[in-house]
Amino acid sequence: MAAQDVLGQTARLASSSALLQVLFRVVTFGLNAFTLRYLSRELIGVVNVRLTLLYSTVVFLAREAFRRACLSGSAKRNWTKTINLLWLTVPLGVFWSLILGLVWLRLLEVPDPSVVPHYQAGVVAFGLSAIIELLGEPFWVLAQAHLFVRLKVIAESLSVMSKCILVVILVILYPHWGLYIFSLAQLLYVSVLVMCYVIYFVMFLGSPEATKKSFPVARVKALLPSFMEDETFVNWREARLTWSFFKQSFLKQILTEGERYVMTFLNTLNFGDQGVYDIVNNLGSLVARFIFLPIEESFYVFFAKVLERGKTVKDQKQDDVAMAANVLELLLKLVLLIGLTITVFGYAYSQLALDIYGGSMLSSGTGPDLLRCFSLYVLFLAVNGVTECFTFALMCKEEVDRYNFVMLALSFIFLCISYFLTHWYGSVGFILANCFNMGIRIAHSTHYIYHFFRESTHRPLTGLLPSPALLLVYIISAVVTAFSEVLFCCDKGWLARLIHISTGALCLAATLVTMFCSETKLIHFVRSQ
Repeated sequence: MAAQDVLGQTARLASSSALLQVLFRVVTFGLNAFTLRYLSRELIGVVNVRLTLLYSTVVFLAREAFRRACLSGSAKRNWTKTINLLWLTVPLGVFWSLILGLVWLRLLEVPDPSVVPHYQAGVVAFGLSAIIELLGEPFWVLAQAHLFVRLKVIAESLSVMSKCILVVILVILYPHWGLYIFSLAQLLYVSVLVMCYVIYFVMFLGSPEATKKSFPVARVKALLPSFMEDETFVNWREARLTWSFFKQSFLKQILTEGERYVMTFLNTLNFGDQGVYDIVNNLGSLVARFIFLPIEESFYVFFAKVLERGKTVKDQKQDDVAMAANVLELLLKLVLLIGLTITVFGYAYSQLALDIYGGSMLSSGTGPDLLRCFSLYVLFLAVNGVTECFTFALMCKEEVDRYNFVMLALSFIFLCISYFLTHWYGSVGFILANCFNMGIRIAHSTHYIYHFFRESTHRPLTGLLPSPALLLVYIISAVVTAFSEVLFCCDKGWLARLIHISTGALCLAATLVTMFCSETKLIHFVRSQ
């Protein structure tokens, strides 16, 4: 597939993912705001921190390394061996579910049954849901490698919608069920997700469309593990790369979910404070899930297909290098501007957003300060997602192994900083520690990118430099909206709130107009792709 075709399909995948996720998440956002008024902070803390951490840890450790290894390189490969390798995620998931399930049941503090009932059933259900989701891993990788634009987004959106609707119904009808509600919803979520992929491939394989595309898998049976005579069960090159990524993924999971591990194992916050932190964290990361994650996942595939892993810039096809450098520069500029916009306007509108979303339970106390800090953290997330997706797409096995040592040291430092900052600043300390963590990772990735393009004429890191005029408008907007918050928000009535909102809208409009005038190359890229 030509590099330009890969770019077009990748851009459509990212934009479609972002658009459909926004559409479905707006609905779930409203449903969650509704159920928030029926639940205790403690129940939210146990579900969204303790049990979700169990699920995400099992899934991440069982599949992340396989995904990165099996999505590297061309889609033209021996897919029988790749599928065999991907099915190993299931026994690995069973192993992690059993080990971590025992830890969650035997070693961690058990919530008060009168406040959070049915904790043991919740642990079993969330561990089982991780195993069910891993059953769909070969289907997911096959779809992602061949850039099936709509399948992934529709499957995830339907599963999330199903989960939210079931939670709303059960919370209204059976509020005393406690964790049973979220256990059933979690099992429904993963079941719908896997069934969407299975049903699609059952209908797609063997169809005229599959034949026309010369799809490498002809029958549904070929998606099951199978032995081949006189050949190895898996591709050992992919298996070795998977092992390297596995060591890295173990450390990356600690860095990604570090604050939840500190909360869970060191009891730095009670379950109620954990609940508030998680709600604010989810609100603050909406853009990361809507926009940054689809961009990172989609363009990881683009860079892995266009450039060859482990080769220097001189050994690559120069046309592909030019395209990759241009795309990387514009992606960095795009996520930087989105992140700056959220940082600038998030500071002055955090308290108002929390008050509208969850009432005084969220807008009083540490909630607003948490969301303000998270607005800054979003900027770090934005840049790190793009720089790491390029870096991981190009690293050879030896470079991945070296990076694992960096991640090991960073994991230890991050956990220590999280622990001390939390004791000094409460839950805000978690976000400050995450900013430090992301800053170090960005520094490593940008150093790799600079070194990779050093012997070429391309300088994609210039995408991290916004125009002076736009930077000035951001500064003015930050000052104006901060004064507006002091004068009009948030206990002076709805008229004052509307004035505050109008002030922000005018500043945002001025920012967007300046952006369109000063970043013409970026605007053309977004429109054309």
